[in-house]
Amino acid sequence: MAFSYAVVLTGSIATGKSTASGLLKKLGFKIIDADSIAHKVLNQQHPQITTLFGANLVDKGIVNRKALGEIVFSDIQKRKALEKLLHPLIYEQIERDAMALDNKGKVYLIDIPLFFETKRYPIEKSIVVYTSKEEQIKRLMARDNISKEAAKKRIALQISIEEKVKKASYVIDNSGTLAALERECKRVKEEILKDFL
Repeated sequence: MAFSYAVVLTGSIATGKSTASGLLKKLGFKIIDADSIAHKVLNQQHPQITTLFGANLVDKGIVNRKALGEIVFSDIQKRKALEKLLHPLIYEQIERDAMALDNKGKVYLIDIPLFFETKRYPIEKSIVVYTSKEEQIKRLMARDNISKEAAKKRIALQISIEEKVKKASYVIDNSGTLAALERECKRVKEEILKDFL
């Protein structure tokens, strides 16, 4: 059965999940990255993207994710149409990758940004990468070069980070320095390995 040894790695937009993921990989975890699978699937589905959202979003089989993001972040119906197209295909690929890792009998992580929002994956244990909402807004504005209002709007599309922390099996606090984040990742790794002994 897929996901027997899986732990989900999640957080909210701009909480530092990608940085934590890189550190956890260095600590020896195999990681299935839902985002990179989603990018691959998105480009594979470029004919349907053209049909749903217009030919101007696709160039030589590559979907302009930024332009597509602007459309779906401001129109819930279009976002649902995109999710309906992509999510089942992304799930199938993650499930295939998970089964291959389960056969090795070792704990691995699946990086799923919208784990709590989609409720799609039958995985019990989860790590949430946490930072305060104020810090999230600051990081998102700097990362995507957007206004405070735009940052707040994007953050509001997800379950709040405080809610996610309540649901988490493990929490990595990313409020401090990179060195502090490294220590948090090591601590959580030890907790996870203990739980799976």
